[in-house]
Amino acid sequence: MLKLQLSYTLDPFECGTDEAGRGCLAGPVTAAAVILPQDFENLILNDSKLLSELKRNNLKPLIEQEAVSFAVAHVFPEEIDEINILNASILAMHKAIGNLKTSPKFISVDGNRFKPYANIPHQTIIKGDSKHMNIAAASILAKTNRDLYMSKIHEEFPMYNWKQNKGYPTKEHREAIKRYGITKYHRKTFRLLPQQFQLDL
Repeated sequence: MLKLQLSYTLDPFECGTDEAGRGCLAGPVTAAAVILPQDFENLILNDSKLLSELKRNNLKPLIEQEAVSFAVAHVFPEEIDEINILNASILAMHKAIGNLKTSPKFISVDGNRFKPYANIPHQTIIKGDSKHMNIAAASILAKTNRDLYMSKIHEEFPMYNWKQNKGYPTKEHREAIKRYGITKYHRKTFRLLPQQFQLDL
């Protein structure tokens, strides 16, 4: 495994940002922003999708403890339905950046879509979460915090098994929607079932 670079510009106040939950049928889209110290090193840190749940959960407190600054933000289904998932993902990243206690001088963004934030220079980086540690750290915090939220609302609606599927469009999740209908946590503008017209939205 190639060692990730600390950041895109090596500016000590560069933040990395990433989101989780974009393709889900239920729950928020969650983003994180992270500024790492210049001497930060970790051989395990990588794109959250490439790591086990155990490794992600072990990395979460380490990142939170060692980061110069970090923040996490949710954008919930009602707003996702109103502004669409791309805009909601960018909004979540903007909210996370805005909640940083240390103002970044540069923003490195996972993916290829972003909107300027507060006149701070930025760069989109395809697969940035497997290239730069600050984006990878943001991907870990976004994923683990969103998973915690989905496990919490699982207790309210256990029939959808969000604790396991995290709101993604698994066969089990879609079967539960077909059987029980939708909840306040579902994204009504998403194709929840192949035969969408059968849903009472």
